[in-house]
Amino acid sequence: MELPVRTACRLQAISMGRLEAIWLKRSRGGPMDAVNEVVAVGGRGLKGGADFDQKRHVSLIEKEVFEGLEEELDAELDPAMRRANFLVAGIQLRDTPGRTLIIGDLRVRIRGETKPCRIMDEAQDGLRNALESQWRGGVHGSVLNDAVVRIGDKVHWERER
Repeated sequence: MELPVRTACRLQAISMGRLEAIWLKRSRGGPMDAVNEVVAVGGRGLKGGADFDQKRHVSLIEKEVFEGLEEELDAELDPAMRRANFLVAGIQLRDTPGRTLIIGDLRVRIRGETKPCRIMDEAQDGLRNALESQWRGGVHGSVLNDAVVRIGDKVHWERER
């Protein structure tokens, strides 16, 4: 859904999306646990996750990318295999470093593209190569504030000033 917003005498569209899934990684290389909500701690990451207090607090992927990959690879893909924390719908993540994404009450500063690793091909032959282009592997970012995040939360970009 696009909402018009007047900014400095020009009309700008703000995309509104939704948080579709949340996963927590128990340990490095360990399984991804699907959860309905998670506690985010500013400057530290997701409470209970293996990346808590690490450089990369969270990672995000797009639902629409995975739907397209299923057709492209002619395979049923579980987005959890990407090993990201958040699955968003209705929001494009490509080329967004430096921007701040709002998920419910959480603010995440996008730091960069998440490059796919060999684990992707172990999950589905050809997946790593398919994720390589156009930021389809998602993004990673830093948690800026304390918040509880729940599946179904609204997702949108913070307006640039």
